[in-house]
Amino acid sequence: MSCFGLLPGFELPLDFEHALNPNVSVMSPLTQPAAAAGERGAARPGVPGLSRRRRLLVLAVCCASVIVVVMDISIVNVALPAIRRDLHASVSGLQWTVDAYTLVLASFLVLAGSTGDRIGRRRVFQTGLAAFGLGSLLCGLAPGTGWLIAARALQAAGGTMLNPVAMAIVVNTFPGPAERARAIGVFGSMSGLSLALGPVLGGALVDALGWHSVFWINVPIVAAAIVCTALLVPESRAPRARRFDPAGQVLVILVLGSVVYAIIESSWLGWTSPVILGLLALAVLSVLGILWYEPRRGDPLLELRLFRSVSFSSAILMAVFALCGFGAFLFVTTQYLQAVRGLPAFAAGLCLLPVGGLVMVLSPVAGRLVGARRSRLPLVAAGAGLALGGGASLWLGPATPLPAVLAVYLLFGVFLGAVNPPLTTTAVAGMPVSMAGVAASLVSAGRQTGTTLGVAISGTIVGAAFGRGGMAFTGAEHGVWWLVCGLGGGILVLALLSTGRWAQGTAARAAALFEELDRGGA
Repeated sequence: MSCFGLLPGFELPLDFEHALNPNVSVMSPLTQPAAAAGERGAARPGVPGLSRRRRLLVLAVCCASVIVVVMDISIVNVALPAIRRDLHASVSGLQWTVDAYTLVLASFLVLAGSTGDRIGRRRVFQTGLAAFGLGSLLCGLAPGTGWLIAARALQAAGGTMLNPVAMAIVVNTFPGPAERARAIGVFGSMSGLSLALGPVLGGALVDALGWHSVFWINVPIVAAAIVCTALLVPESRAPRARRFDPAGQVLVILVLGSVVYAIIESSWLGWTSPVILGLLALAVLSVLGILWYEPRRGDPLLELRLFRSVSFSSAILMAVFALCGFGAFLFVTTQYLQAVRGLPAFAAGLCLLPVGGLVMVLSPVAGRLVGARRSRLPLVAAGAGLALGGGASLWLGPATPLPAVLAVYLLFGVFLGAVNPPLTTTAVAGMPVSMAGVAASLVSAGRQTGTTLGVAISGTIVGAAFGRGGMAFTGAEHGVWWLVCGLGGGILVLALLSTGRWAQGTAARAAALFEELDRGGA
């Protein structure tokens, strides 16, 4: 879902790559423009003594990691109807099957990258591969929904150690800025490829071998990656890794976990249930704890002073809005295509292929606009595409001609192809070297948070309509599509706000603050 970053034809502007903090190697599992990693100073050579062939093999191993992590999201969405039939899963069970994965990713992104910087990137990367492979195996063996959800959480725990650390390995392996930017572009293109092929491959596997196979396919890939990592990937660490912030980490988990649990279970327990009210109160208290505790840390998990930049704050909100909209779209659409229209899983995957195809075509165009410092245009196009896609989806019914359905899905492809390249650039605009990587990592976490909320909210809206027929489901969908329209409008407003002179001025003042702190100021 949040799996769209740099695609072929888009290289990072060199000044942008230099701006990224080399000590904070955190990236979205659904990759974005280069985050901070590698040795201090972008011009410093990478790992010495590696031949070009070996560097390319290291890149291939890292690309394999992003393929399995990203593809696992879209594959699982296509498999949800089969999982529901086989395991007799409830709607909330299906929501947790997706959200257990994305919730863990959102909660531990920053921790995984800094841990790799501290104890060794190859070691953490291998641990992540092993955890992801074991989680995939257990998912395929799960006898019930509870076991499946627990195994998905284990998968995600491994996933948090793969893409952030893989990006750090790539940046550390390639010596020159131009070569490094090309390697990052290839790494990012794997996300678009995974998006395009995931639904089709998942549908084919479900139809031919059952839903278990969408998890088991990861196991041989991960096993080969573990062996290749041991043979090819050199160990590396950052000169100064950020310190672990256990209290901040716990507070983040409490905020995200309690909000998502309350949303998913509210349809069955009711919003006035003591459990739901208690969870919402816990979320509020945890937010207050973050606001009180994090500013007092030397290396906080969440650097709240970044939010003094309107550009950064807007980028975080746009990331949440964008992936919330797409998470809702993907969750509802896979149910609509299979449960309402009666399409087999493979045909449903083919219906989603135009979305991934447009992402691969349009992302390089958006990337070039970002490189020319024209982030506003792709962000406005993304907001308009999401709003129009949500509005057009209101007209979809059980008997809507399939070409019309696919035409609506093209609007979501336009949205996805345009939205991701400018998000990180907007967030790090004007940031000093010491904070650009932190800003990029928090945008990545915002994407995962948005995906989690999109699935939770959309499942709650349509949950009561499951099993009541096509007209009931498509009627219940209207609430989801109105939500998507609103999210698209929000992105439009934030796109104009975050790229104006006032926002640029606040970003400059925030950057000046951090530069003063870097020089030892109070």
